[in-house]
Amino acid sequence: DKQVLLIGMYIDQLKEVAGDFNIPLITGSTTQARRDDLYRDFRDGRINILAVSKVANFAVDLPDASVAIQISGTFGSRQEEAQRLGRILRPKQGENQAYFYSLVTRDTVEQDFALKRQLFLCEQGYQYSIKAADGFVELISASNGQKPLPG
Repeated sequence: DKQVLLIGMYIDQLKEVAGDFNIPLITGSTTQARRDDLYRDFRDGRINILAVSKVANFAVDLPDASVAIQISGTFGSRQEEAQRLGRILRPKQGENQAYFYSLVTRDTVEQDFALKRQLFLCEQGYQYSIKAADGFVELISASNGQKPLPG
């Protein structure tokens, strides 16, 4: 089982997705004690998927995450995306394969910013490919041990 971080900038969006998939969520309003408990459970493998807001950008090291899914980010922030990649691509014991998915709406200004971030990350030596969103719900559900939602 892979450890999955679900990352987002918009709290309402994170709450909705976390609620729909029964995923623990850490935001700026989460108490430090609760954060510590969730980070420990995530690192120890008691939970396989954890949703985090921007509060996790600088605060913690989550070395066991092998998959990160960014559902919303800062427009044009190449530094933020590179930082998020660095969170999951740090050396780990055993298999060092990690994946970073950034969900982007096609034919929007968001896509333009994502293409600029892609160029930057390729220049930094990251492999980068663009895929359709088919399978996102199944990926989240499988990571959380749930059956996919109908429809």
